[in-house]
Amino acid sequence: PRVYKTSGLLGFYGSQIKGTSGSDRFGLDTIFASSVKGLDGQEETPQFVYAFNNYCGTSRKLPTHFRISINGFETPNENYVRILSEWGTPLIKQLISDSGIEEFRDGITRYLTQEKRPQLFATLADDLEPLCISLQKHYLSLQRDLDSQPREIEAMKAQELGRLNQELQQVGKEFRQHMAEEVNMVVTNGCQAFETDFQMLQSRMIRRLDELLDNFSVRAAYQRATLSHPRNATAPLLAVLVEALYALANQLEDILVESSQELAANFFQYLIHRIRKSEYYRHLYRLLGNDGGIEGELKLLEKRVSQALVNQARVECDRYVRESPRFYDEGTFSIYQFRQTLQQTSQGYDCESMVEAEPAIRQLLKLDFEPKVSATIKRTFRQTINQTINTELLPMAEKQADEILQQYNQARAYLEQTLEKEAEEKISRNRRLLSDVEQKIAVYNEAVLGINSCLEAMQLYERQLPVIDSKLAGLNASELSSMADAVEL
Repeated sequence: PRVYKTSGLLGFYGSQIKGTSGSDRFGLDTIFASSVKGLDGQEETPQFVYAFNNYCGTSRKLPTHFRISINGFETPNENYVRILSEWGTPLIKQLISDSGIEEFRDGITRYLTQEKRPQLFATLADDLEPLCISLQKHYLSLQRDLDSQPREIEAMKAQELGRLNQELQQVGKEFRQHMAEEVNMVVTNGCQAFETDFQMLQSRMIRRLDELLDNFSVRAAYQRATLSHPRNATAPLLAVLVEALYALANQLEDILVESSQELAANFFQYLIHRIRKSEYYRHLYRLLGNDGGIEGELKLLEKRVSQALVNQARVECDRYVRESPRFYDEGTFSIYQFRQTLQQTSQGYDCESMVEAEPAIRQLLKLDFEPKVSATIKRTFRQTINQTINTELLPMAEKQADEILQQYNQARAYLEQTLEKEAEEKISRNRRLLSDVEQKIAVYNEAVLGINSCLEAMQLYERQLPVIDSKLAGLNASELSSMADAVEL
């Protein structure tokens, strides 16, 4: 049939209005309700109605027995309703036939079912083939592994005990690697907990220096100086500074020692927490019933590290007693401040002349101590801590890994007590897993056989997908891979 611009429109809506009647004005109140309702309350005319009226009145396609008139005194919608009321179903069938939509539908159906369907199935099979091969390998590998597991309790126990030495060695290796990683995180500033604690140490040192300078008493230092020399009734500025240097250095030592001890305690507490959360630690408990002495060694190591840091802190602060190397260099502000202070304290020989210069003496001490403390907390002491942890923890981890391996006899005795139940549970679990795999294989085969039957019906034999033969589970991985490659070819 000849195709018009409106053929699709007439054919589609013609099929839609077959189920309408005069009660809903042949679809105007239902199918075309949204098109009919105008914005100003006036009824609009759907595009289909225009096309329908043209078809009936001017297309000259209708057979001669359809004597249809289009009345000018009626609206397009009224003409539409009247014509369908007069001619009804025969007219609708004729309209659908003339539109060619039935032939189009039949042609599309024939194209899809007879021509395109085999191509679609071939494409589907090509897309599914690599997935099916992967699934086949995966399921057969699972089935083979589960089939190879012992099915008797004694055999399972023997297998577990046979792996014991290797498992202990692996636990030791993982512990050693873990400790190396933790040390590396510390020395590269990657351990956030350690960084927080060290920043606290820095803050405490700075804050303590400020407190000591603010509260420094020249009178008390003067008294200590004269007490050391009872024959003299006066003391030089240098004697006051000496007492100040000793006092500040010793009190800064106290805070650095205390902070170092807290730092060590927090680090080892953090380390033990990390170890307890590790998989190898849980595995070690399963093998030995304890941690193999790890925590005990860490406690001893904590004491050694803490004492080493205390000793280093004392050495560090003991050096504060000495003036900075360039403190008296010509042209520096410190030598200028020293001379100004000396000039002020030289105005008299009693204690008051020295006390009056207290702000200047404090400033002088600040110029000397701030660079020392800054060097400690920003450069030297962190390296000391890092090196102490590094040289203490890594050898301990190496030694403990060997110690874990040496506990084979204890582990064997412990496992023999617990393996009976574990072996029974593992055998039961393996049976369940094997059953699950077999069910999945059955579901897979059912789906593949369904697709293959369709491919056979369309004579697409070369596109058939691989089914899973459980007998193949006995083949090794290389044999399976060769078979899969052959399927791909």
